[in-house]
Amino acid sequence: MLTPETHAIIAGSTLFRNVELEGIQFRLQDCGVATVPRGEALLVPGRPNEHLYIILSGELRVYPGGPQLPEHAVLQSGECVGEISLIDGKNVSATVIAAEPTEVLAIPHDLVWALVEMADGLARNLLSILAGRMRHDNLALVINQSQSLEFERASSVDIVTALHNRRWLMDTYPRVIHRCERDGASLCLVLMDPDRFGDLNQRRGHLVGDTLLRKIAGELMESLRAQDLIARYDGKSIAILLPQADTATGTRIADRLRRVVAETRVEVSEDGGGESITVSCGVAPFRLGDTLETLLAAADGALKRAKEGGRNRVEVAG
Repeated sequence: MLTPETHAIIAGSTLFRNVELEGIQFRLQDCGVATVPRGEALLVPGRPNEHLYIILSGELRVYPGGPQLPEHAVLQSGECVGEISLIDGKNVSATVIAAEPTEVLAIPHDLVWALVEMADGLARNLLSILAGRMRHDNLALVINQSQSLEFERASSVDIVTALHNRRWLMDTYPRVIHRCERDGASLCLVLMDPDRFGDLNQRRGHLVGDTLLRKIAGELMESLRAQDLIARYDGKSIAILLPQADTATGTRIADRLRRVVAETRVEVSEDGGGESITVSCGVAPFRLGDTLETLLAAADGALKRAKEGGRNRVEVAG
C-alpha cells in the first residue's frame, strides 16, 4: 500500500502533474517502492530496464560517459528516470547512481503504457519530460563543443601577440605548402624579426616590449591578404606564409609590412613619449621539392643577411 505522503509526491511529480489520480491510483498500488543505497547504481548501461522510476526522496545522478566523468544531470524528488528505455525499448545508455539513500517508485513499463491509455495528461507529461531531456542534452553538447573549441584555440594561440603559435604553424603551414605544390601555385615564406629588440627591453622593460609586439602583430594581421597566414615562430620572430605570391609579389608584400611596422608606435607614458621599432625580413620563394623546414632555413639565411646589411630591410633567399 502506498502511503498518503507517497501519493502526494506522485501527484506532484513531473509524470503525474495535473493528472487526475482518482481513476488510476488503484493501478499504482502494486508498484514496488525500493531504496537505493548511496553509491549504488539504479541503472547500468547495456542492461535492459523494465521500469520507469519516480524519485520519492533522495537524489540520483546521471553519467552518460560513466561515473568517472562529471554528472550530466541531477534528479531529485518528483522527477523520473528510465523513460528513454521505455520509449525506444533498448538497453540502458547511461549510469544512474544514488548520491544519497534514495527511495523510488518502480512502475513497470507495461503499466506506464496502460496509464497513458487511461490519462491523456500523462502522455503529455511524458512528452514534456522527453523534450526537456533533449533540450538539456543539446545545451550540454553545445557547451562541451564550445569548451572544446576554446581549449583548442587557447592551445594554438600565443598569449603575448594573440597570433597563432609555433605549434599551429608546424601543423598548418605544411598542408598549405602541399596544396600550393599540388596546384602548381607560387608561394613565399617571410621570416620577420625586430631589430635591436633586446636594447628596447633593457631601456623600457619587457612589458613595453610585449606591448609593442602585440601592437605590431595587430597591424600586420590587418595588412595581410585574406589568404595569408601569420604566426609567432620563435621568440620574437614572426613567420608569414604567402600563398599565390611569386618572388616579386612576396618581396613587395614583405617590404610593405616592413614599412607598416616602422610606422607603428606605442605610447609608453605621459612624459616618456612613445616607442617604435624596425624589422628585418627574409623572403624564401617556394621551389619544387621544398618543405616547411627548407623554406624556414632559406628564409632564416636571408634574414641574417638583412641584419648584416644594416637592418630595416628585406633580403630574398638565393
